[in-house]
Amino acid sequence: MKRLFFAAAAALGTALAGSASAADLPRRPAVPAKAPAAYIAPAYNWTGLYLGINGGGGWGTSRWTDNAGTTGDFDLSGGLVGGTVGYNWQAAQAVFGIEGDLDWSNIDGTTSSGVCGGTNCKTENSWLGTARGRLGYAGIDRVMPYVTGGLAFGDIKSTVPGFVGQTDTKTGWTAGGGVEFALPANWTAKGEYLYADLGDTSCAAANCGGTGSTKVEFKSHLLRGGLNYKF
Repeated sequence: MKRLFFAAAAALGTALAGSASAADLPRRPAVPAKAPAAYIAPAYNWTGLYLGINGGGGWGTSRWTDNAGTTGDFDLSGGLVGGTVGYNWQAAQAVFGIEGDLDWSNIDGTTSSGVCGGTNCKTENSWLGTARGRLGYAGIDRVMPYVTGGLAFGDIKSTVPGFVGQTDTKTGWTAGGGVEFALPANWTAKGEYLYADLGDTSCAAANCGGTGSTKVEFKSHLLRGGLNYKF
């Protein structure tokens, strides 16, 4: 019995000594947790079909000329509003696009001249459309400056008090530029400037008075804003 008692006591002492030694050992430093990776939003891509609305104002000049002389340039001004459709292709930071729009317009102006028999010559534009190419730069996050140019088309209405007047549809050219901004939920907004030249029309003496046929010119500057939805 004594032998068994002393053997058990020795084993217990050895176990206690081992536990104490283990407790005295230095603990390994805790490994710090890795911070979550920062979220980087994907770059905006301008590729796709879009539809929208546009509106703004225009100003410009008209000139009437017949065999008796000319009115000289006189001022035109008014507003316009309409719809837009287009498509963009993005390649790296270049954006190639085509865009068309059709607007109601009330750009007009009058002048008093002997060309109009001493009364008011009036030039009006009641609708205006464009079909243009666009070239943009997508190197600025969600902002795209662009240049644009192509065809312009619309009506030129020539009227003189006491005569029936004349309205012709004409095709000319347009060029300009702007900046488009990507908004949340597939919307974009833009501001742009266009110069549009519809050329000239000829108003017969029976319709506009004067001496012989009268040449009527129409040139305008347009400032417009637009809101588009990209599909």
